Amino acid sequence: ECKEQRLSGKAIVVVTIMPDGTHTGARISRSSGNRHMDAEALRVVGQMPGWTPAKDTKNGKEFTTHIPVNFRPGR
Repeated sequence: ECKEQRLSGKAIVVVTIMPDGTHTGARISRSSGNRHMDAEALRVVGQMPGWTPAKDTKNGKEFTTHIPVNFRPGR
């Protein structure tokens, strides 16, 4: 629907990376302004494979990162 209407936007997804590289707790930090794009941003981040955990991140604790998801017409 958004693609057909040539809508664009940017959603920021906040996700917690666990010490083993898995990710949990994905949520929208800044909305794209469109609920369909926000839902797609969460879906895409939720399907990401496991991350390589950072070395010595607060003695093996989880960390939080922000992932920008851009939506551009025609792409």
